[in-house]
Amino acid sequence: MFAPLETSEARAAEKIVDVGPNGGENLAMSAARNLVFVAPFPSDVTMRFVRAASKLENTRLLGVVHSPPKGKDANVYDDKVRIQNPLSTSDIIACVEELKKRHGKIHRIIGILEAQQVQLGQVREHFGVEGTTADVADVFRDKSRMKAALTAAGLPVARNRLLHNLADAKSFAKEVGFPMVLKPPAGMGGKSTYRMRSVDELVGAVGSLGVSASNPVLAEEFLRGREFSFETFTVGGVVKVHSISHYMPTCLDAIENPWIQWCCLLPRDISGAEYAGAIKMGKAAVKALGLKDGMTHMEWFQRPDGSLAIGEIAQRPAGANISIMNAYAHDVDLYRAWCRAVVDGKFDAPWERKYAVGSAFLRGMGRGRVASVTGIKEIHQQLGPHIVEAKLPDIGAPKNDSYEGEGYIVVRDPNTDVVKKMLETIIKTVRVSYAN
Repeated sequence: MFAPLETSEARAAEKIVDVGPNGGENLAMSAARNLVFVAPFPSDVTMRFVRAASKLENTRLLGVVHSPPKGKDANVYDDKVRIQNPLSTSDIIACVEELKKRHGKIHRIIGILEAQQVQLGQVREHFGVEGTTADVADVFRDKSRMKAALTAAGLPVARNRLLHNLADAKSFAKEVGFPMVLKPPAGMGGKSTYRMRSVDELVGAVGSLGVSASNPVLAEEFLRGREFSFETFTVGGVVKVHSISHYMPTCLDAIENPWIQWCCLLPRDISGAEYAGAIKMGKAAVKALGLKDGMTHMEWFQRPDGSLAIGEIAQRPAGANISIMNAYAHDVDLYRAWCRAVVDGKFDAPWERKYAVGSAFLRGMGRGRVASVTGIKEIHQQLGPHIVEAKLPDIGAPKNDSYEGEGYIVVRDPNTDVVKKMLETIIKTVRVSYAN
């Protein structure tokens, strides 16, 4: 058994006895590159990337986990250690140190969770491992720094200010008016984002959030218009492929109205003038923030007057099924492509956008547990050949507070208008009900 090391950091690592499918034979391959994947929780999306990493050539996959994967993924790692606090840099270092003792020099340290990107950069620097630095990760993670860097590069962003007290809040509200938005400087995925509609709401929010010099909150003008996203694969600092998706309605609307069965659409053709300005803006944003290898996910808006503005950009694969949909739109193994970018510094081209793809998120009115789901049979009969993936709500499961809801249905077709109509059919037909 793994004996606890002398340092307190090292005590964060606990050996999990089982190894990967090749057992000791694989661990004995001294020439294999040691790849550490920090994946605390085995969510479905996370494990798609982990499985892809396990298939890279000449690689020994080492895991840092909090909850070990089970079932078909139980042996995906060649070796793994358990971490107590996945957001602690010192705990991650202790785990990697133990893996290094067992297997030798570490080639790469990777992970997809946005909340860990700065810590992973710090761990890479500690071990002298290549990859995104802590400073670059922090520019993406800290929305105040991010927007300062984008503004310095001449890119359009929402007017914003870091608030340290109520006076700051009132001053900014006077400048931009209502509604305005409050969010944590290091928030992600629209979580903990609040729309302020009046001075009274603003005063209440500043108090309830405990805004202070040591606990600032980011305030932004409310961007009106259509909301989109922009995704990239970047290798060697060059954007190799990009994608655009539509949110219907906006993410904030979906968060504020937990009953809305909202959709995300990847149109097939993004080559025309309609998106040219956004593509130029998105590529410039990636360059301004200094990413070398990896994926980015950017929220952007088209105002009613046609002007564009960046909401924010993250240094990670996109959520809200956008990564899943891009895999289907291009008919490629997107998960392997990410691994190739961050591990090998390579991009396997070309990619052809063969399909339009859409995802409808299944939610309903009320609270409690899922009591019933209707309309699934009808959707299967009408759209069956076009459905490429689905996760249906589990009867009896508690209502999911995430804007991604209880489940989803992903459809694709070469024609974008056909996909739009299919999404409309899904959200009009499927109904999710809850009961206490």
